[in-house]
Amino acid sequence: MQTLESLLLGFIGIMIVNNLVFTKFLGTCPYLGVSGRIDTAFGMGCAVTFVVTLAGALTWTLDYLVLIPCGLDVMRYVCYILVIAAMVQLVEMYVHKFFPVLYESFGIFLPLISTNCAILGMCLFINLWGIDNLPEAVVLSAGAGLGFTLAICIMAGIRENLELADVPAALRGAPITLITAGLLTLAFMGFAGMIR
Repeated sequence: MQTLESLLLGFIGIMIVNNLVFTKFLGTCPYLGVSGRIDTAFGMGCAVTFVVTLAGALTWTLDYLVLIPCGLDVMRYVCYILVIAAMVQLVEMYVHKFFPVLYESFGIFLPLISTNCAILGMCLFINLWGIDNLPEAVVLSAGAGLGFTLAICIMAGIRENLELADVPAALRGAPITLITAGLLTLAFMGFAGMIR
């Protein structure tokens, strides 16, 4: 059983130091596509956090209770994608029912969570890193989701402020967004090596 200290270090490590968006460049489609407004970005971050946490826990359980004992390791990708798609469908139905305005603002990006490579990547990383217990898998998955939320909310806050800034005409829109994303990545890479 992991100690609380190692779980906390893992959580902070995956959320800030080894943020999937900034260090692995996973999940950049919704990161750039939904980060226009802070409220929409926060909603997307919450949805991704929910999906990645449940998917991480379920895929770890599926892996260790079914796939590995039965020698079906080659079925990981298919099983992981099915689990992720089911979690996204739950989130989509919930948001559509209880938050219709948020559902409309997400547009195509909400169903695209199922193809968000950050979620599939985290499920695969749990396996690749040799995580051998469920609490650690859940903590790392939740940290990855909250790290995505942190990244997308920071980007949304900057993009909202850029609307009021005097940006040269040639850099308005996508160019300044990509420059900002690159600068944020450089800033977060300053944390590299602090926690493994």
